[in-house]
Amino acid sequence: MGNILTRHFGKGWLLLVYAFLYAPLLFMIVFSFNSTRQDAVFTGFSLRWYQALLADSKIVNGFFVSLKVALTTGVLSAVLGTFAAFVLVRYRRFWGRTVFSGMVNAPLVMPEVIIGLSLLLLMVGAQNVFGWPQRGMLTIILGHTLMGMAYAMVVVQSRLLEMDRRIEEAAMDLGARPHQVFFLVTLPNIAQAVLAAFLLSFTLSFDDVVISEFLSGPGVNTLPQVIFGYARRGINPTIYAAATILIVVVTTVIVGYAVWVARATRRREREIAAAARAEAKTLGVR
Repeated sequence: MGNILTRHFGKGWLLLVYAFLYAPLLFMIVFSFNSTRQDAVFTGFSLRWYQALLADSKIVNGFFVSLKVALTTGVLSAVLGTFAAFVLVRYRRFWGRTVFSGMVNAPLVMPEVIIGLSLLLLMVGAQNVFGWPQRGMLTIILGHTLMGMAYAMVVVQSRLLEMDRRIEEAAMDLGARPHQVFFLVTLPNIAQAVLAAFLLSFTLSFDDVVISEFLSGPGVNTLPQVIFGYARRGINPTIYAAATILIVVVTTVIVGYAVWVARATRRREREIAAAARAEAKTLGVR
């Protein structure tokens, strides 16, 4: 009896955790198709809230603002995070390394409220002195990039630490210059990590509310800000419809990325095995 409990306790606990995490999402998806505004009784299947979603200009405009901000933030975070990770991994000693590392990692442990407030004071001060930047999409992108770059750096840094440096040294021995080694050898080997950093930064930016609240300007609101504003005024099944669409899109992207990574890994393993067989055959002939 004790062995049975021990064997199934972990599975049962895992099911409880999954139920706790995903049951609310399932509840929201189901009631996004409800025919009335009630959130406790399913009165019938209807697509009225999806029609209302398409007719809601605030949500539609917020979606496109969030998409532009997230795409720009993802690209900037991936690029800057890659450079920061490369510097910290490849150059162990340089003046100011400790300060640089601390500044890059600070957003990971700093509360978003503090980051948002600090950036707001900085932007207001810069605007008073230089007349730029105006609070809006640009300031949101700058704030999100500060946050996303830190997470991107961690992802790329872990891949660089695992990478075999002998590949880079072999390229330099064959006459490649440092920038050629980076773009022709290093970057292809960390491409999946850079893509993962982009997706993580994109997701964090698209989902952010706190920093966006501090840095947004008149007429510029991201989708999470619009949804949060609607949620404060009461139940609105249109929010359920918007969240359901986001869940479906994100799940599709994650599954597609996982399948792509799995296929790329298998293809690389086959190529390595074929190269090993060819080398063994060549040595056997000699």
